[in-house]
Order: sequence, then C-alpha cells, then structure tokens
Amino acid sequence: MIRFDSLDRFRARGRDAIGPGPAALMIVEDDVELVSTLDHLAARGFRAVVAAGPPDIALPDHSALTAAVTVNTRAPKAFVPVVNAAIAAARPGTWLHYCYNAEYLHYPFCEHRSVGEMLAFHAEERREAMLTYVVDLYAPDLAAHPSGVDRGGAHLDRAGYFALPRLDPANNDWPKERQLDFHGGLRWRFEEHVAPDRRRIDRIALFRTRNGLRLRGDHTFAQAEYNTYACPWHHNLTAALCSFRAAKALRANPVSRDEIESFTWPGSVPFRWESRQLMDLGLMEPGQWF
Repeated sequence: MIRFDSLDRFRARGRDAIGPGPAALMIVEDDVELVSTLDHLAARGFRAVVAAGPPDIALPDHSALTAAVTVNTRAPKAFVPVVNAAIAAARPGTWLHYCYNAEYLHYPFCEHRSVGEMLAFHAEERREAMLTYVVDLYAPDLAAHPSGVDRGGAHLDRAGYFALPRLDPANNDWPKERQLDFHGGLRWRFEEHVAPDRRRIDRIALFRTRNGLRLRGDHTFAQAEYNTYACPWHHNLTAALCSFRAAKALRANPVSRDEIESFTWPGSVPFRWESRQLMDLGLMEPGQWF
C-alpha cells in the first residue's frame, strides 16, 4: 500500500495507485464499518481502492487497499478537494467511484456482474457518469445499536422518495435538462435536523475522469452532462449507494439523538442486501442492460 501524507502529494504522484480503473475512493470519517466497506468494494471488482482520512484513524490491513491519503476529512465539504485531487491524479478516462465508509454501492445485477462489466456497457451507451441514489440504511433498534448502524438488521425506507426540478438560476430558474433533485429517506423524514444543502439524496458517485473535470460542493459537477440521469434517447443505468451516514450523523448530533426515539416507521422494511429489492422499489434503473 502506498501512503501519501498530503493531498498535494497524492495529486502529483497518485496515478499508479489509482491505476487503469475502475477505482474506488473511500472517504474515511470515522472507524465505523471500515472492513465491511472495503470487503464490499473488493467484491464489486474495483481494481484499486484509495482511502482518504485523518491520521487518528487506523486503517485496517486489507488486500483491497492500494493507497492511503492523510487528510482532514472532517472539515466542511472535505469531499470536494479529496475527489478533485483523485480526478487530477488519475489518467483521463479512468472510471472512479467515491463513497464514505459504511456506504455500499449496488447496481443492477451486481451479485453476478462486476463493476467493470457494468461500466463497459454504460460507456457503450456514450455515458461518462452515472446517477446514484443515496439510500439511507439504519438500525431498527436504537437501544441495541445506539450508533444507528446495524448491518445485520439494516432497514431502509420503501416509500417517501420524490424528485423536484433542478432550477437554473442563470436561466431565469428554468428547469435544467435531464436533471432533478431527489429527496427521501432519513434526510426527508427528519429534515428539521438536516441542513438544507444536505437533504438531497442524488450523487454522481461513478464517473469517468477527464482533464478539467471538477466536483462542486453540492455533489454535482461543473460539466452539466455529468449531472444528468439519462441520455436524451432512452433510460440509462442508475445505481444505489446504501448508506449508514445519515443515521450516524443523526445519532452523533446531541439534539437529534435526544429527540429521535426510533428511525423506523410504517414505510420501513428490512434490507436484503440485493439489487433486485432496490430495483423493485424503484431505487435504481437497469435501463437497457439485461
């Protein structure tokens, strides 16, 4: 494993650590589910995994890890310089996935097809990015799992998801073409505890690097086509990023921890850790890929 003591060094010398791709960038915020996240990335078939996190978190000795970057990931919007450094370090045309620890990428038929196979098909459809929905996972029993994390008994919301037009302030607030703001999950049900700029659940978590590509602080790219959910001709593949991150945050915040007795509601169902469930719930789209 290659170690970089700063983002600047990673940006300048990280090309070999990322390799030809597909590669994953795991942004480490705490020590929760580090091993399971790395196991999941390895099982999906990522050729390289780079972990970026602060020096006080000890990374596990895991065969999937190809590099580690020391950086303060607890700073506001820390993901922006981290992801942009990875874009700058990678060869143009490299498929890159970014996630946090305790987040698990699922795409249609992922149990039987590698991420490389899926992205090869996606590229044939002239797509350079893929919309992913961040699907909140949570523990059903907060007394037994006060952190909000319970992989074995994880639940998700089967309903309550919706999309709103993404307005363009530079064009008299006219809706942007093939772009929507998606909402739902814990961020919607407990929105009084979530800052407005953190309530969306859409993220372009899989994309192809190119020269000049830049991620912005709202998880969108400066290049408009990267932010679209489909091409102009037909529906494309989408994916889901099943995430304990919102549950962790709501349990770590003293106000929300005291006010929220349970994350479950009539719309809660056990998560089966399979792509078919997510497709049946409309949380990702197989497009033309069968």
